[in-house]
Amino acid sequence: MELDAYRENPKTIYLFKEYDRLTKDINEALELGKSDPSLSDLTNEEVKSLETSRDVVLKSIKDIIDVERAEVAEPNEIILEVRAGAGGEEASLFARDLAQMYERYAEKKGWSFIPVDESEAELGGYKEASFEIRGKGVYKLLKNEMGVHRIQRVPATEKQGRVHTSTASVAILPVRKNVNVDINPADIEVEFSRAGGKGGQNVNKVETAVRLTHKPTGFTVRSTNERSQQANRNKAMSILSAKLAEMWESEAAAKLTKERRDQIGTADRSEKIRTYNVLQDRITDHRIKQSWHNIEKIFAGDLDPIIEDVLSGKMGDANDSSDE
Repeated sequence: MELDAYRENPKTIYLFKEYDRLTKDINEALELGKSDPSLSDLTNEEVKSLETSRDVVLKSIKDIIDVERAEVAEPNEIILEVRAGAGGEEASLFARDLAQMYERYAEKKGWSFIPVDESEAELGGYKEASFEIRGKGVYKLLKNEMGVHRIQRVPATEKQGRVHTSTASVAILPVRKNVNVDINPADIEVEFSRAGGKGGQNVNKVETAVRLTHKPTGFTVRSTNERSQQANRNKAMSILSAKLAEMWESEAAAKLTKERRDQIGTADRSEKIRTYNVLQDRITDHRIKQSWHNIEKIFAGDLDPIIEDVLSGKMGDANDSSDE
């Protein structure tokens, strides 16, 4: 049966042993009934009882497998990356604003939010940064945040009150369990350095930071916030595996369908998905043409209204030229 692929799964192996034992007992009872017709009534009752017990075990196996399959499709762990785009220092400040927005949202959801690597700009924003987020439903709720975000506001450093437009990109990398990504060690270039950031004296004084480059694709991953070189290396490999899995999955999906761009939440990082217009106190998601107000509250982590509308594909009538 299809379930046999899960026989060696640590979560179901003991149930399969019980399933096999019950199956053996059923077969033995059936054979006994055939060999001695006088016992057929007794063995038939025993078979019914054993089959009922086996059905209960089978349902437990299927329930565990369904949960595991769901976790593969919608994993409860992701890597969130933010990267400053167009707009110089203002773009890096916006990238930090986005990271803090997602951190506050994670706090509201009871998720863990752990920095992996943070590269800061001169004014304290992020050139780029990555974070590990774990919690129930994290990928399902955040997967559509991937893309280019744009902000329109008067920067604190602007003396003449002019509105600037800046961008930052967000990437969501699902970390799926039991998904093997075959990476040739010869394809990995490893560099070590001092972290130079938060994390205590050991992190800053010893070469604990790890930078991995996957030569065939050019993907580069850094991990700086763990306390040991090996821990940072393991974390970086985990992120690299997630990046490669996402790339291969996206390539496969592109081959299977030409309708991919019509779907909300495509993995196209160059796609402008949302504009934050501070002066007009309005956030517009361009995929569903929907707008929301109270930017301050949303930056404080109140993202549920936006995320729920995007997930449901709820279309609005946002038609402001400033957001085009």
